Amino acid sequence: MKDSVHFCSVIVLPKIHNRAGNITAIENQVHAPFDIKRVYYLYDVPGGADRGGHAHLKLHQFIIAVSGSFDVLLDDSINKRTVHLDRPYIGLHILPGNWRELLNFSSGAICLVLASEVYDETDYIRDYQDFKKFKLQ
Repeated sequence: MKDSVHFCSVIVLPKIHNRAGNITAIENQVHAPFDIKRVYYLYDVPGGADRGGHAHLKLHQFIIAVSGSFDVLLDDSINKRTVHLDRPYIGLHILPGNWRELLNFSSGAICLVLASEVYDETDYIRDYQDFKKFKLQ
């Protein structure tokens, strides 16, 4: 079952050290395992708040905590897995067909999301019961 939470992977990105600060670059099909078609970020999320309870039909996501920390709850309707993100050089690749929630934002956290597709509302499953029905198909 390729849309299982077990196939969502944590990827350590290259970190180039410099006395003046570090840099991490992300390239299509090299670090992000898909071509990036959209980039967005969440910020000013109140500390402890939750965001993003939904699944995608075909969109891949690569999520990075570029500042602060938060948890990503992954759910494939059978298994659940929580991944804590708190380093700007570590990303989480989320496969389509997984429900995901962003939880426990630290104050000032910034969540960067690289997406494989442009925004398409028809790609979203926003109701958890609909998601469970979809997974039974």
